[in-house]
Amino acid sequence: MSTGGVILCGGQSSRMGLAKATLPFGPEQMLQRMVRILAELVAPIVVVRAAGQPLPPLPPDVIMAEDQRASRGPLEGLQAGLIAARPFVTTVFATSCDAPLLRPDFVQALIDLRGNHEIAVPVDGKFHFPLAAVYSTSLTTTIQKQLEADQLRPRALFDLVPTLRVPCAQLEKFDPGLQSLRNLNRAEDYFAALADAGFQAPAAVRTRLEAHASQQSD
Repeated sequence: MSTGGVILCGGQSSRMGLAKATLPFGPEQMLQRMVRILAELVAPIVVVRAAGQPLPPLPPDVIMAEDQRASRGPLEGLQAGLIAARPFVTTVFATSCDAPLLRPDFVQALIDLRGNHEIAVPVDGKFHFPLAAVYSTSLTTTIQKQLEADQLRPRALFDLVPTLRVPCAQLEKFDPGLQSLRNLNRAEDYFAALADAGFQAPAAVRTRLEAHASQQSD
């Protein structure tokens, strides 16, 4: 069994105020960091972007894909990633570009746990984490039917196919604090993640993000 990676970065970043994929994170931009972390474990890496979306420079072996239809959420992006990865691998680990504290041990644990299931997804109570999960690339037909029926919630897919729901508590031994599940939606999330990684936001970036956050709170 071979596993690749899918990174979704086509969101509008409206709550953050700047494109997440290009936000500085230490010596890298955030998408560059995500690609590097995933590439330690899996190949190829597929990056799914919105049509025309600018991205930072990436390694030449990264496969680029685009949403077939804009503003349709993560299931649309996941489908594009699975289609691009399917010629090369049987499964992928799917994530978003705004999880820069992703831990390789967390990814490997989900890959190992999946077994014969079509999906392995972390759950916390009733809440699922579809963008920190492992998917079979054979799911493209099922997902296409969902998209055509405008069933855009990934949760519906989990009820259609054999899915292993992995309690988050079971994954803590591989990722204490479950840092892999930290998505950076707002400026304060970004600043906190930078601090935890030992970095700071460049002054110009901090100023722009803080101004956007202030406008949202008015």
